[in-house]
Amino acid sequence: MPTLTSAPAILTSRLWFPDPRSAPGHGRRNGLVAVGGDLSVPRLLLAYRSGIFPWTNAPVTWWSPDPRAILELDRLHVPASLARVVRKEVFRITIDRAFREVMEGCAEPAPGREDTWIAPAFLDAYTALHRQGHAHSVECWQSERLVGGIYGVSIGGLFAGESMFHRADNASKVALCHLACHLRDCGFALFDIQMLTPVTQQLGATTIPREDYLRRLGAAVEMQRVFSTDSVRLAQLIKQEGKKS
Repeated sequence: MPTLTSAPAILTSRLWFPDPRSAPGHGRRNGLVAVGGDLSVPRLLLAYRSGIFPWTNAPVTWWSPDPRAILELDRLHVPASLARVVRKEVFRITIDRAFREVMEGCAEPAPGREDTWIAPAFLDAYTALHRQGHAHSVECWQSERLVGGIYGVSIGGLFAGESMFHRADNASKVALCHLACHLRDCGFALFDIQMLTPVTQQLGATTIPREDYLRRLGAAVEMQRVFSTDSVRLAQLIKQEGKKS
């Protein structure tokens, strides 16, 4: 078992991360693993495979909080009011049609959030991940207007949700529900949402100890899974989920 450290590791150009178990599990630095390095595709992929994600850009900071929030794919809860929105098909759902635009939506100021960690460097880094097939988005549209969405990183049977946004009521919740159903249909094993929020908790998200997360992560990233971009199948799945509620 690694020794807990009071200070995070300082990264240079060398591609490595310390064991995330070395990060403190409480206080303001809960989960702070390292500082420095870059947002290159190889480093980002290594980070997610290691249970670590970046949170700031200047400097880059790397985190693995304890506990870790996840959404169990077989325990998605669609409230009755949201199920009605789904059945009415208020939104048109697509996959990977507007990845960067979803990120830009997530970076917009919102009530209670006047600034954002999604800096231009993050936009460029995750767009590069997307172009190489490692990052994906689910979009909600009304006519031709993007009104909500969610994006994240896909490795094997892991999907690490990064952020979501809405410009119309319920759009981000619908996007999250679609994504969860889609991941379940594709055989994914682990839907990481990093930290619990009132919205994700309402939809069935929970927290598990970091040690349990890392154990499950190790198995998930070795799985052979494909993040399908079949939006028609996705729409059918969420309608079925809505009918259950």
